[in-house]
Amino acid sequence: MTQQAGAAAESGGRARTLCDLFHDAVAEFAKPRHLLYKKDGTWRAFSSADFRRAVDELSVGLQALGLEPGDRVAILAENRPEWAFADLAALTAAAVDVPIYATLTAPQVFYILKDSQAKVAFVSGAAQAKKIADVRAQVPGLVHVVSMDDPPPAGTLSLAEVRDRGRAVLAGDPAAAGARLRAVRADDVATLIYTSGTTGEPKGVMLTHHNIVSNVEAAIAAFPVFGPGDVALSFLPLCHIFERMAGYYMMLARGVTIAYAEGVEAVPANMLEVRPTVMCCVPRLYEKMHARILEKVAGEPALRRRIFHWGLQVGLRAFRHRLAGTALPARLRMEHALAERLVFAKIKRRMGGRLKLFVSGGAPLGRDIAEFFGAVGLPILEGYGLTETSPVISVNRPREVRPGTVGRPLSTWR
Repeated sequence: MTQQAGAAAESGGRARTLCDLFHDAVAEFAKPRHLLYKKDGTWRAFSSADFRRAVDELSVGLQALGLEPGDRVAILAENRPEWAFADLAALTAAAVDVPIYATLTAPQVFYILKDSQAKVAFVSGAAQAKKIADVRAQVPGLVHVVSMDDPPPAGTLSLAEVRDRGRAVLAGDPAAAGARLRAVRADDVATLIYTSGTTGEPKGVMLTHHNIVSNVEAAIAAFPVFGPGDVALSFLPLCHIFERMAGYYMMLARGVTIAYAEGVEAVPANMLEVRPTVMCCVPRLYEKMHARILEKVAGEPALRRRIFHWGLQVGLRAFRHRLAGTALPARLRMEHALAERLVFAKIKRRMGGRLKLFVSGGAPLGRDIAEFFGAVGLPILEGYGLTETSPVISVNRPREVRPGTVGRPLSTWR
């Protein structure tokens, strides 16, 4: 048993920190395809062992560069496996990470780097590196900028180079990766998340390891349907706590394979390619999906349009029976089976054909959108939360969907 897994076992099998959550997950599930990403038109994978190795080497490499416990590590990048590597490497080095939206301008990035007192910054490539280069002279505390792309832009180190440094240390001292990790405590600050708030400059929300781990555990209790056979498509920004907790840490803890979308516009194509079973989305994406389906139907021959609208009405009636907890009448059950074959199955195939459900957060979801997806057999579980609450406060249960509500508080679920 590893020292990390042993520590978790001593606490009743519950992860003390995000570091424990990660180490327990890669050891327990040992997946050949743990993280998926697309490069040069082909989907590629990092195994659990690859994942662990990347984090260990990068963590030790950062320490070799002078990263101390409590130092801030900024991450300015789009969703990709290296985002997870940087995040977990910083955490296992007892540092605090500071995620930054890749869409921010150089002045906005400057404010966060300066306010957080970041010592190291990870960037996804040349475009993000330039934002930091434009303001770096004004941030004297920023010692290293590490590029996830290779070759690295001028003035940056490559992520591969930092891993090489860590690998060299580990070759002489295989226990080096665990030395700093043992000092990490559940009440240590894990991350600073800058949110715009209501007035003035962005505010840095301080979240501890326990804040996030406790929310992960409560969310898992509410969503026991996910496991190692599932695939989650990640496309909401990982610097947002909703995607980070629900689409990343929770999936990691349950052994779910995480596939990183190429971008928001590529989501429809990526859904067909990786065939996800779960997705965390915001209402705007569901609205786009709904509009795209209706637009396609509008271009169909009259008979197919009539079949679609007939099937949708059948699905709505069946969905309302499920909401009420009542059995479908025999006639409706037969109609629903036909509607599933003629209408709903086609919609599901366009989304990969394996989706179990959607999760929605970040803004109110229109009731008509929730009922539409519920009617076709793709229920949306809407929830509510705040960055300061890590983030989920309440959410609908998989077997207790109530459109127009955000469900019951997580803490009341057992």
